[in-house]
Amino acid sequence: MRPMMRGACKKAGWIGLGAVLGLLLSINFSALAERESRLPIPYEDLQLFSAVFGRIKSDYVEPVADDKLIREAINGMVHGLDPHSDFLDADAFKELQITTQGKFGGLGIEVGVEDGIIKVISPIEDTPAFRAGVKAGDLIVKIDDTVTRGLPLNKAVERMRGKPGTQIVLTIARKDVEVPLTFTLTREIISFRSVRSKMVEQGYGYIRVVQFQEHTGEDVAKAIRDLYKQSELTGLVLDLRSDPGGLLNVSVGVASAFLPPEALVVYTDGRTPDAKMRLSAVRGDYLRGRSEDYLKDLPPGVKRVPMVVLVDGGTASASEIVAGALQDHKRAVVMGAQTFGKGSVQTILPLGPNTGLKLTTARYYTPSGRSIQAKGIEPDIAVDDGRDSPNRLREANLEHHLEVPIGGAKGDAALDTKIVVPAATPPGKGDDKSKAPAKPMIETPAPTPPRMEFGSADDFQLKQALNQLKGQPVIASTKAISAQAKPQ
Repeated sequence: MRPMMRGACKKAGWIGLGAVLGLLLSINFSALAERESRLPIPYEDLQLFSAVFGRIKSDYVEPVADDKLIREAINGMVHGLDPHSDFLDADAFKELQITTQGKFGGLGIEVGVEDGIIKVISPIEDTPAFRAGVKAGDLIVKIDDTVTRGLPLNKAVERMRGKPGTQIVLTIARKDVEVPLTFTLTREIISFRSVRSKMVEQGYGYIRVVQFQEHTGEDVAKAIRDLYKQSELTGLVLDLRSDPGGLLNVSVGVASAFLPPEALVVYTDGRTPDAKMRLSAVRGDYLRGRSEDYLKDLPPGVKRVPMVVLVDGGTASASEIVAGALQDHKRAVVMGAQTFGKGSVQTILPLGPNTGLKLTTARYYTPSGRSIQAKGIEPDIAVDDGRDSPNRLREANLEHHLEVPIGGAKGDAALDTKIVVPAATPPGKGDDKSKAPAKPMIETPAPTPPRMEFGSADDFQLKQALNQLKGQPVIASTKAISAQAKPQ
């Protein structure tokens, strides 16, 4: 049975990746590329598997190829673990490269699947989907003339991607809209900037990180230098709102730009030795083998300038690492709403040529020993701009999500023991926020106000961040302003 299963794995051509159109995957390429599990499989379970396999082969209404049955068995086994583990075939490896590089032909939509329907998790800023008005929570019921119910997610992604300049028609169902909406979109090269920056006011800088891609660390360093060329900073806002995460070593680099040398950024703990790491503000932990240190010779003031980090329910994974590290070291005030709560690390374990397993291998912890798994980062100052809904999808809502570890509270003695785990293998581990489907009870979240461009003149939370930096009163909610505006 084992040789047959290994052979089938090599032929696997299906990907059940809870993936996205434009969503970065945060990954950990294991140094143990040829690792194999040699644990015995219970004979009774093999008998049961064989019986089911045989019955399908003999009695199913249509003939089914052996490799398809094996692939689906593998996918079912992996998907039952947690929302972020997956089997990867050649197409999935290609997708992995595309998403980490952040350049592809498509629409700019982060998607998942829920009850067999393709669901929009979020449109990416400044893309065809974003500009057309596609919204988080929309259900894509048709792609051109193809009904999406029951369509595998990877097939839906393939149909939405394509040659730049070609058109595609999406039929979308939206809560509180009685008739389906039709969007005719033109595909573009989705090669967006992961970092945006500007001087909001004299002496007050703004840096927004959209996702943590391969060159995000360099781009943040460049943004810092550009701001300081304009003026010595009096205050700085780091905007991580709706940032789904990305590469772990890059998040360490971004945090290191603002932290003292050798400050602990994050540590991980799992069952295997290579799942235990301590990543700090040292070049070896964020460069991942590169020779050029992009944080070298940063303006000294960036290590002490007062900072506010903006977060919301879409701040996840690698972006939560940055927010948590700056909060624990009291380097910045975290402002906004509770974050997504994805605190696990995925490792890519090669199984053969162009196939592999994306497996959850560790939890990560903030420097003070907090696990944010299924909890998220609590802001120091809660500021509600009316965008977030109590029904917003979070890690805790995902089916099969990892539970909060025992002793997961800040300052717990068990975590104090874990935090002294010795430094492990070289960095390069990653983590990802592949947003998996929500449970049916939150399938259609409450409507939110019209989309607002982060960093614009209408950005309520940014205004409150500037008030905080200036020592002025911070307004906790847009509702307070509305109440003041009503005639008495």
